Amino acid sequence: MPMSDFYQNLRSKIGTDLIFSPSVAAIIRDKEGKILFQRPTAESEIWSLPAGAIELGETPSQAVVREVWEETGLNVTPMALVGAFGGQAFRFKYADGNQVEYVVFVFDCKVDSGELDAIDGESFELRYFSVEQMPPLALPYPKRIFQQRIESALFN
Repeated sequence: MPMSDFYQNLRSKIGTDLIFSPSVAAIIRDKEGKILFQRPTAESEIWSLPAGAIELGETPSQAVVREVWEETGLNVTPMALVGAFGGQAFRFKYADGNQVEYVVFVFDCKVDSGELDAIDGESFELRYFSVEQMPPLALPYPKRIFQQRIESALFN
């Protein structure tokens, strides 16, 4: 879903001004350990992790499951919280002028089922990359979070 009713309503009141957005992102690995990234448009050279805003009433772990499904067609289980990131470095301005400062909860996730296919139309391309060949990312996640998979389950 490109923008929830909550954010559409908020934007109708404040326009394109800077807002905070509590968000989630998923690190999803294939059997070879490569990480799944998405490219939003054919013209974009910037990639991202499967990610999105936490909706009202959702926990971060529920949000990451929903966002991954919408953007990739994969059903996942969040295994561990690998970091929470924010601040000025996580500000982003969209092509429509909307400004956001993300506070992102990044989860290491395992795939339970599904076929790799964007459900919501937000992903032009989905592709796995090795850590050494990661594409340029929209947000400056520290490289250390991509180095190893965390196997301990922390969430219901």
